[in-house]
Amino acid sequence: LFKPKKAFQRAQKGHNNKAKLVASLKNTYNKLDDKTLFHEEFVQYLKHAMIVYKREPAVENVIEFVSKFSTSFHTSSTEGGEEEEEEDEEEEDENPFLSYMFNFLLESHKANSHAVRFRVCQLINKLLGGMAENAQIDDDLFDGIHQAMLVRVTDKFPNVRIQASLAMARLQEPQNQQCPTVNAYLLILENDSNPEVRRAVLSCIAPSSLTLPKILKRTRDVKESVRKLAYQVLADKVHIRALSIAQRVSLLQQGLHDTAVREVVQVRLLPAWLNLLQGDVLELLHKLDVENCSQTALDTLTALFTHTPQDQLLDHCLQLDNRILVPAGSLSCESVLYWRALCEFIKTKGDEGEEMLEKLLPEAAVFAEYLYGYVKCVPALSEEQKGDFEEGMTKEFISQQLIHLTGCLDTNEEGGRKRVVAVLQEMLVLPQTPPSLVSLLTEKLMTLIPDDHRRIQTVAEAISEVREPIIVVVRQPLDENENRRKQVKLAEVKVSIHEAKQALEECISNQEFTRAAELKDSITDLENLRNNILQEENTDTQQEDKESRTEKTDPETLLRCLTMCVELLKQMNIKTRIGPTMSAILSSLILPSISNAQPAVRNMAVLCLGTCALHSKDLVNTHLVLLLQIAQLDEAKIRISALRSVVDLLLLYGFTLLAERPGPSPAHQTSHSPADQEDQEKGEEPEEGSSTAQSILMMLSDFLDSEVSELRTETAEGLAKLMYSGRITSAKLLSRLVLLWYNPVTEGDTRLRHCLGVFFQLYARESRAHQECVEECFLPTLQTLLNAPATSPLAEVDVTNVAELLVELTRSSSLIKPGNPQEVCVHDYLAVRVCGEMLKDPSAPEVRLYAKVLSSLELSADGNTTRDLATLLQQVTQVHDGENVPDSVPVPRPSRRAKTAALDKTRLDLSALINQEANTS
Repeated sequence: LFKPKKAFQRAQKGHNNKAKLVASLKNTYNKLDDKTLFHEEFVQYLKHAMIVYKREPAVENVIEFVSKFSTSFHTSSTEGGEEEEEEDEEEEDENPFLSYMFNFLLESHKANSHAVRFRVCQLINKLLGGMAENAQIDDDLFDGIHQAMLVRVTDKFPNVRIQASLAMARLQEPQNQQCPTVNAYLLILENDSNPEVRRAVLSCIAPSSLTLPKILKRTRDVKESVRKLAYQVLADKVHIRALSIAQRVSLLQQGLHDTAVREVVQVRLLPAWLNLLQGDVLELLHKLDVENCSQTALDTLTALFTHTPQDQLLDHCLQLDNRILVPAGSLSCESVLYWRALCEFIKTKGDEGEEMLEKLLPEAAVFAEYLYGYVKCVPALSEEQKGDFEEGMTKEFISQQLIHLTGCLDTNEEGGRKRVVAVLQEMLVLPQTPPSLVSLLTEKLMTLIPDDHRRIQTVAEAISEVREPIIVVVRQPLDENENRRKQVKLAEVKVSIHEAKQALEECISNQEFTRAAELKDSITDLENLRNNILQEENTDTQQEDKESRTEKTDPETLLRCLTMCVELLKQMNIKTRIGPTMSAILSSLILPSISNAQPAVRNMAVLCLGTCALHSKDLVNTHLVLLLQIAQLDEAKIRISALRSVVDLLLLYGFTLLAERPGPSPAHQTSHSPADQEDQEKGEEPEEGSSTAQSILMMLSDFLDSEVSELRTETAEGLAKLMYSGRITSAKLLSRLVLLWYNPVTEGDTRLRHCLGVFFQLYARESRAHQECVEECFLPTLQTLLNAPATSPLAEVDVTNVAELLVELTRSSSLIKPGNPQEVCVHDYLAVRVCGEMLKDPSAPEVRLYAKVLSSLELSADGNTTRDLATLLQQVTQVHDGENVPDSVPVPRPSRRAKTAALDKTRLDLSALINQEANTS
């Protein structure tokens, strides 16, 4: 007979055929009448493997063999009319070995050895996994396994929790809202700190209405391996229709921008969704609601095109006619966006894509007429036409995509380019062109006109036509009665003239000269009357329609003109000066709009003014005060625009522009305390403009305390730019930024935290001067935190963590261009400051923190500095010798022994450096 011992010995070797071993041992087992001894012997050999925690190949082979042998006895339930009770009894009788193994494992799952607990869970997982899909087990055994694994998923060893989670995969009831397994899985996904445990649960959990939100949340897990698996689970197990539009868009938006999971989204998720939709890309776009997430849809299409063979790109679902255009009646949001994305993707191929692009787009002139015909038909909806709002928005979206397509046209041919330019110009001034298209039309128009002066002239003409359109006064048709009256009167005058002439001839014949003179005067008056009547008739018959210009000042018109102006200024070269045309636009349009009642108009006017000032120092000198006032007084959105303009001006010109002002404005003639004067910022501010510079910096400093989070974030970002570019060097402001970064109030401001986190690293690594600024703000920052009242949010900040950050930022080894190792480094100066602070008040609680800081500094090999530090440390050690040790503050601090050891370590390091310096000299 084939003994269990021999089977276990052979099973350890990977090259042995496990199926043959199982068959041989099973044959032996079936021949035995009393199987009790076999069970005990088998388990005895198994125990040797179960006490090994390490994943040794031999042990893994044994575990695999045991699971296969145990499940080989289990027969799947038969299909037929047998009652379940009879089947359960029959299976229980047929599988005594499997039942024995389960009972043994359940008795062992509470063992003290984590290795045994790990192997128990592993074996239960493999036994359940090796059973057939329609397998059944006893209810009591099921409950026992269930309870045991629910206990083990809370084990303190991650590997045990992993195996327990995997073992419960077949025990869950997805449709049962109260299923303990599902609830345990959800708890693990939310709270388990080990990413591998979370991955194990993700791979097992069955998607349902209860579990799907938790699976989606794991796509934002901190570990990329968990995020990857979450996307794989969604691709393999979740139908696209089970997700809402917002969830689909969020998944694609996050996944395509996350470099760690982008490949999974492109290779697994998108193809899976397409397969579910029978490969219909337009249907996939319809599931994403492209009108509200066009950029995400474009990124999705680009990802699909990237993994599509080049020869299959033209096998698209666009129905192009013989003009290589999509018929206007067939245009939809999905088809036009697909058209645009495909053309833009092929255009990125360069010369390779030119031939393919010719099959997707017609000549420039043809497309220009097509675009003009569609945009001209877009309805300009009024307040009363709310019923057609959705249709109007759809047509606007399609128009936007068609305008984007002009960037893919071949405009090298002069005639086609001119026609496109003419069409874009005409659409800009069309009254029915929606305001949302003005910015895009201007942008595309500017890209087709390379010369800045031509650009300015073109936009000026468009602004003139929009603000002062030509109004044609149509003449009123003549009234028939009035015309007949004039004809009768004319006839009467002619008859009177004829009669007067006859009388005149008679008088002359009779030599009645007095009467003749009177008649002559009468004839002259009648002829004048006749001429006037004839002139009126000629004027009425020859009168043409009159043209007149009336300046429009409604908010919509002003906003349209300012939008064109902003896009023009964006495209202009920064070296292009402000000429007469732009000066006229500034005085007639931009400056008057600054005081407009509509916030949108004021905001756009501020953007225009700030951008104009970038092209002219004279404008800065004239309007800087206005921008500063707006930044303090207007609505939040407009204040932010003004603040951005001020920061941009300071970045471009520096604080030198303040000295060139003719004189300080009354708004800036503010008094400053001696403390403020002492804190006068170093940098490029000349003495003449120091007062104004101080006012600006005080304003920015006040904005850091603003309750408007957007304004606070914009200010912090602006100060970070100014400091990184060298326009400002201020330890005080740097300290404010550090405190703002740590302040719990800004915890939800992701943009602020990210911006400052990147800035600190880049700023400190840039130069030694920047590290000196960080070193200068070290003590003020810590003292602010240590002295913060209990009611302040800063009281919650971990001071030790702040100190560690500032120490790391000032390490000489972190510089991009490290200096001379023999040179005095920033940590030397920091050590002197810290020692001096410790000597000021030896009993202060923060002395413990300073001692910890000293032990983490990197000191240079300079002899003079090390001697000075050794002297200071000697004084500090003497002061703290014996029982003169300060009480600890109510936060985790180093022990007295650790503090003394840190001081001694630093002193010993300095002594070695001093001896080395003495030997060298």
